[in-house]
Amino acid sequence: MAPAEPRSHSLRALLLWMLIPAQVAVLSVALWYSSHQLHNQIDLAYDRSLIGALRAIDHNIATESGGLAVELPYLMLEFFELTANNTVYYRILTEDGLADIGNQALPLPEERLKSDVPVFYDRDYLGTPIRIAAMARRMTPPLYGQEQGRVIVMVGEDRSGRDGVIRDIMLRSIARDVIEVLASSGLIFLGVLIGLRPLTRLYRTLKGRKTDDLSPILAPELPREVQPLVRAVNQHVARHARQARRQRQFLDDASHQLRTPLAVLNTQLDYALREPDPAEARTALLAMRQGLVQAQRAAAQMLALARAREADEQSDTLQPVALTPLAQDVIRQIYNLARQKQQSIALEGAELDAVVPGIEWLLREALVNLMDNAIKYTPAGGTITLRILRTSGQVSLSVQDTGPGMSDADIGKAGRRFRRGQAGKHSHGAGLGLAIVHTIMQRHRGALSIRSPGQGCEVTLVFPAPSTT
Repeated sequence: MAPAEPRSHSLRALLLWMLIPAQVAVLSVALWYSSHQLHNQIDLAYDRSLIGALRAIDHNIATESGGLAVELPYLMLEFFELTANNTVYYRILTEDGLADIGNQALPLPEERLKSDVPVFYDRDYLGTPIRIAAMARRMTPPLYGQEQGRVIVMVGEDRSGRDGVIRDIMLRSIARDVIEVLASSGLIFLGVLIGLRPLTRLYRTLKGRKTDDLSPILAPELPREVQPLVRAVNQHVARHARQARRQRQFLDDASHQLRTPLAVLNTQLDYALREPDPAEARTALLAMRQGLVQAQRAAAQMLALARAREADEQSDTLQPVALTPLAQDVIRQIYNLARQKQQSIALEGAELDAVVPGIEWLLREALVNLMDNAIKYTPAGGTITLRILRTSGQVSLSVQDTGPGMSDADIGKAGRRFRRGQAGKHSHGAGLGLAIVHTIMQRHRGALSIRSPGQGCEVTLVFPAPSTT
């Protein structure tokens, strides 16, 4: 059972679900804080009114007659009630409780009062929550029969008025904040839609492209945060475009190079099937085998060229490659081909232990192609010299033969696919050997040099000298 594909999420939904709830949470905290501050401010304003009433009542208390007396006109109480917009209660008593005037059930504070310091507290009185201001002071003069004593003055106010004010202000604040949340949420939603619109246009553009359109994405209007993604996509598309070009080129090469040998093989096969003479049929079969060897070699070279091009576009790190063991292995590999033509192979410079930065299998392929060309174009009994040279600035690996050589025109066009010089017009081959070597040397940041001083030819691979630390 195939694993379920991971569910994709919407960037638009993610942004909205992060921004809008976060905004609501922040505004809720702000509303709570403003509510707390509002309670404190309203209580402070109303408590100042209670302090005024407390001081006024205290100013009208007298003890000169030997008892506790207070002159509290009803007009003053009515003024207090109008100021507070609520019912006002008062109580005046001595600390020992012998004298008590006013609303005697008005509750005292839980802690003992400090002299001349008013305190505020909330209590229930007759089933109604009230706010009370209380203050104690020494009686001057003291009551008859007492050396000293204190009088307590209390003023209470019904909280319904101030609570109503707080409620009205809070409702207006909540209504204002709800409008702000709705408006800002709408702006956030609109901003997210506008911000993601370039991505939507990019999606539609890519969706409407043809399947073979691998051109880079040009979207300068995209946000800076998305540009790295576009560059990465362009790099990925460029790699696919290069791969597609390599595939098309390989198919073109295969179609170009294998069509004729296969057609010839088909004709030779028909001839061999119709020929009654066994000797003639054998001759046709031998020609077919030679054609198959040629087609096999051409296919191998085309695959090698494709691999060399692919390696040229990869970022593999070059590793140190020792040239002497590489040259010895290649000589052992192609020795039988040279022996069949009674050719001799010499290796010079093996004692130098030269090392170049490279990819071992690619260098082997390049050297095999050079040696194969040298064996092919050198006449029987000739000599092939594989030479390793090292100077202060470079390392070179050359293959010199005693064949017919190359003209200046052929040297100038060497390395092109399927092109063969004058010396190879009448020999088997695909014209890919030097093209493979040229591509491999490009990968190694080296150079391919060809020199033909009349008789013979010398092909040299020049590598930059490895850096020393």
